[in-house]
Amino acid sequence: MNPKTLKYILKRLVLAVFTVWVVITITFFVMHAVPGGPFVGEKAVSPAVQKAMEAKYGLDKPLMEQYWTYLKDVLHFNFGPSLKQRGRQVVEVIGDGMKTSAKLGVIAAVMALAIGVVLGSVAALRRNTVADRIIMVMTTAFVSMPSFIMGSLLLVLFAIKLHLLPANGTTTSGLILPVITLMLSPMSYITRLTRSSMLDVLGQDYIRTARAKGVSRLKIIFGHALKNALIPVITYFGPMLAYIVTGSLVVEQIFAVPGIGRAFVSSITNRDYTMIMGTTIILASLIVIMNLVSDILYKVVDPRINLE
Repeated sequence: MNPKTLKYILKRLVLAVFTVWVVITITFFVMHAVPGGPFVGEKAVSPAVQKAMEAKYGLDKPLMEQYWTYLKDVLHFNFGPSLKQRGRQVVEVIGDGMKTSAKLGVIAAVMALAIGVVLGSVAALRRNTVADRIIMVMTTAFVSMPSFIMGSLLLVLFAIKLHLLPANGTTTSGLILPVITLMLSPMSYITRLTRSSMLDVLGQDYIRTARAKGVSRLKIIFGHALKNALIPVITYFGPMLAYIVTGSLVVEQIFAVPGIGRAFVSSITNRDYTMIMGTTIILASLIVIMNLVSDILYKVVDPRINLE
């Protein structure tokens, strides 16, 4: 690894830590600025018991003292206990939810990448044909449709009307519809990105030179054109993977998937402060890390690119 690349990675790591700190700070103070508290809505809780519970979790201390204490705990990867799921640590709840969300996100991302690259390449190689137009119409529709609408349509069609797949995402077969829902929009974007990039590459001088030298069509496509056309796709893939995992909140609610998204929505509804903070930190860190990884892969695929 050359010094410039190492310097770039170190700079990005420092920026990543700063970004996560900003997210922690904003989330912490906004969360505490909202009227109410985690124990206000509980039934049969007297003011004395409520004060005792706040003292137990340190919520009776001055806000700045709570903030500095929380920052110290986060440095030791201690997110504290859940205020609503008694007896469970936030790390434990996030770990359980992340197992499902990560599996859901990785499968959806890989399928979106594979199908998107294939469809985009076909559309580029069959430009202005019926196949190209069909692919473009379908991808435009999928990109334009929000995930909660797509998820609801798939749920009604395949689970309620046709009874082909379960509506609950707690089983392996029940993850099929959530995966498809999460996959369709990024797959469509990758298809369009691959098509436009492929068309640009196919018009380059070195492609025309290869054709003039009699290089086979398959070698031109897979050996030259596709490799260079995938550079913008690789740049998009990292943030896309993080987006799928972190953006599955609504989808996990629709299909009752026991993932981190569902836990996050539940923590907001229940005003579970420690759970909100923990999930926010994990999801923000995931996005920052995947952006860094995509930039590094960008350099690996095309060594001519300078990371600055």
